[in-house]
Amino acid sequence: MKNSNTLSVLIWANKSKADTNGLIPLYARVTFGGKRSEISLNLKVDPEKWDAKIGFVKGSSPEAKRTNVEIVNIKNAINQAYDGLKRTQNFINAEKIKAKFLGEELPQRLLLEVFDEHNKKMEGLIGKDVVKATHTKYETIRGKVSEFIAYKFKRNDIYLENIQYSFITDFEHFLKVNHGIGHNVVMSYIKRVKRIITISVNNRWISYNPFAEFKCTTKKTSRTELEEEEIYLLEEKEFTIKRLEEVRDCYLFSCFTGYAFVDASKLTHEHIVKGKDGELWINTDRTKSKIEANVPLLPQAEAIIEKYKEHPYCLANNKLLPMKSNQKMNAYLKEIADLCGITKNLTTHTARHTFATTVTLENDVPIESVSKTPGHTKITTTLFKMHFQCTFGHPAKK
Repeated sequence: MKNSNTLSVLIWANKSKADTNGLIPLYARVTFGGKRSEISLNLKVDPEKWDAKIGFVKGSSPEAKRTNVEIVNIKNAINQAYDGLKRTQNFINAEKIKAKFLGEELPQRLLLEVFDEHNKKMEGLIGKDVVKATHTKYETIRGKVSEFIAYKFKRNDIYLENIQYSFITDFEHFLKVNHGIGHNVVMSYIKRVKRIITISVNNRWISYNPFAEFKCTTKKTSRTELEEEEIYLLEEKEFTIKRLEEVRDCYLFSCFTGYAFVDASKLTHEHIVKGKDGELWINTDRTKSKIEANVPLLPQAEAIIEKYKEHPYCLANNKLLPMKSNQKMNAYLKEIADLCGITKNLTTHTARHTFATTVTLENDVPIESVSKTPGHTKITTTLFKMHFQCTFGHPAKK
């Protein structure tokens, strides 16, 4: 079997492109690594005198000799281009051999250089097409890639054309072992590195995508919820930065109601009603499932609503809470967790998990159906009596 990494050059005549004089153009077909690239030679021959088997013009006329000498020179030049690439580059393909022969070598770009250009453009779109948290994430990933290149290759950057499939698998191992990053977060990092490579391919800064076969996977993770002590840490923490205080309060509101971010952000005073029991309830449907999601308004949640009833955003938009965007909420929650000494990864979704476990089931809080209260469609067996005042006795600080 012929080695796929052996260079093959075939000279052929394209009979379908005969000119008005009946002459047909010659092409060189460069094959390497199982891939082809065609080169127009700017030579034309009489189809009756062309020998397709040997790739030369038949006969000994001066015209035939000149054309055959030119063909030999072209084949030699293509082989020289290939030899030159072997001395300087780790990755070679037919397209690069063609570019080298034509003196049109593909531009040599560096990975971190492209990363920086991408991040700079993204920075200019903050507040328009992207949020700051997305830009920050790309900057973080860029930093991890830089660390990996220094660790693995002992250099500051790497040429795109020198990147092979093993780069991404080794990067995955580096993040998990050297940095202790979980699988799903690692996959989110790799997705963004793959995006940078895709941009490079689309701009022809790299002739193929070395990560095309890498599939990003996710693993089902156990839910994260806060313990009682961690909820108290959040409630008692004094913040000098107003935005952090507001995000903390909005997060705690979801902890004590079970409302997801998208549902909590839509709540107005019209959603608060007095139930048959004489107590205040929040009455609404979940955006995601359109299932009725009524929850009792606990003292902690009621105190938070009271705190923000005169907030400019709430007054202008008829909202219960000054909710930020989901991306901003999650970004600020990371700051809040650090300031409170909470090591868990706080997100808007963990508030719902906290409500469904720490605030309810783990404390014998008897809503008719805890799973129905957060708006879940499946009803589990629950009939408890509420005693939040026993477990979470103090309302949120004003």
